[in-house]
Amino acid sequence: MSDAWLVVGLGNPGPTYAGTRHNAGAMVVDLLAERAGSPLKSQRKLRADVAEVRLGGVPGSRAVLAKPHTYMNESGGPVALLTEFYKIEPDRLLVMHDELDLPFGTIRLKVGGGDNGHNGLRSVRARIGTGDYGRLRFGIGRPPGRMDPAAFVLKPFSTVEKRDLELEVDRAADAAEAVVVDGLVYAQNHYNG
Repeated sequence: MSDAWLVVGLGNPGPTYAGTRHNAGAMVVDLLAERAGSPLKSQRKLRADVAEVRLGGVPGSRAVLAKPHTYMNESGGPVALLTEFYKIEPDRLLVMHDELDLPFGTIRLKVGGGDNGHNGLRSVRARIGTGDYGRLRFGIGRPPGRMDPAAFVLKPFSTVEKRDLELEVDRAADAAEAVVVDGLVYAQNHYNG
């Protein structure tokens, strides 16, 4: 088995969805690739954009960054292909995703748990056969009034949120790097909040 981490940012493909709340995880992967100086490259057979990097410039901090080419509710297919191809066990998988039940910008790292209605997580669980993998939950908050959550996640961040979005994505990238370099417990102690 590989000693590398697989760090996956969930989202929907294409420019239509690029700045939406549902793409928070994909935004973090983009920033991690930029920091590492390794652009994501399309790997058609893996159905994802992929970059093999060392996070934080630390020896032994190997990671495979990935953004599935599929829509959110089919994310599990590419994640399963990536784990098989790179021989990565679930305990070395970190899936980053938007989270309605956390206020905007709040980060929570955890292992396992339910899917909480998140179709991307449901798809990953179904395809890799377990929910016991690392998760970086990026808070996007609840929809206002009676807005349908499915519509809310597909909307761009609000003007107020956009003021802090770059900072929050940066902090989430720091947390993902900490998981790979220092381990999940260390990252939880420093970034959960």
